[in-house]
Amino acid sequence: MKTFIAFVSKEFKHIFRDRRTLIILFGMPVVLVTLFGFAITTEINNASIAVLDRSHDSYSRKLIDKISASGYFNIKSELQSFNQIEKSFSNGKIKLAVVIGNDFGKHLITGKNAEIQIVTDASDPNTANIISNYLMAVFQNFTTESGVLPPSNLKIDTRMLYNPENRSVFMFVPGVMTVILMLVSAMMTSITIAREKELGTMEILLVSPLRPWVITIGKVVPYLLLSIINAITILLLGLFVFKMPMHGSYLLLFSEIVLFILSSLMLGLLISTMASTQQTAMLGSMMGLMLPTILLSGFIFPISSMPVILQYISHILPAKWFIIIIKSIMLKGTGFKPIAFETGILAFITIVLAVMTIKKFKIRLE
Repeated sequence: MKTFIAFVSKEFKHIFRDRRTLIILFGMPVVLVTLFGFAITTEINNASIAVLDRSHDSYSRKLIDKISASGYFNIKSELQSFNQIEKSFSNGKIKLAVVIGNDFGKHLITGKNAEIQIVTDASDPNTANIISNYLMAVFQNFTTESGVLPPSNLKIDTRMLYNPENRSVFMFVPGVMTVILMLVSAMMTSITIAREKELGTMEILLVSPLRPWVITIGKVVPYLLLSIINAITILLLGLFVFKMPMHGSYLLLFSEIVLFILSSLMLGLLISTMASTQQTAMLGSMMGLMLPTILLSGFIFPISSMPVILQYISHILPAKWFIIIIKSIMLKGTGFKPIAFETGILAFITIVLAVMTIKKFKIRLE
């Protein structure tokens, strides 16, 4: 029995001496509970919307104030014409627009049908449906409080832009494409330098005349070409099997895909320079990228409803910006100008990751 206790005691000492094991054992549950607890939510808070008031009377003003005071919506702008709605959607400024019909207050008082139109950005059908339902509840509350007409006389028309059939596949194909490209690209490159260290071939690179940036590019190019083939395969499946629309430029889409793949490859290569073994690199790329990419990229859950700290973390994820870009090109048919900001952020992240990888590689060389 003493021998068994001594053996167990030895195992405990080994565990507590290994920082990586302790991080996985105690740190990972905390991270997972925090992410799942705060990120996985179907609640809406401060959803960005716009209002087009065609009535301009006291009742339409009260309705706008009611929407704003609900706490669920953030009225970004009050539009002057219907043509401004689609432009606001294309720029990614709003998720929903409320159009209050002519003579809204007059129809409320006389008992006629008072018209309201809800226009949603259905490129993300889940969020569009949730926001619409929240808004319906606000309208119901407004008619109850006003008491000027039965709720049934409030005529509400809902219009789904970019996805009139409200097909969820329009959300999942861009999201799945993003997750697959991120994970596969990062995982492939995350083991490259770690494999050199494990196999003992790192010394060959150390004594070679190649500079760190040359080695970095040499490591990236083969995986870049393979990842592009992956992206084309996924894109073809989305277009011909799942009937995804393609309203934008194929050249622009391909350029953005290459930029995103580069950012993913650089991220994987950075992980590889810091990992001592392939197993550590694989674990880091899987656990460190998979959950944040799925939970914090806006793929499934709205980022605007997350705590501020998680929203800031989402800003540094290449996946967040790529999902916005690919949906804008494929579903909205936007050109480069509306997505220039997102493209700039993605390019900046790629450059920063490349610089960090090269600097880290230099430390290894020295």
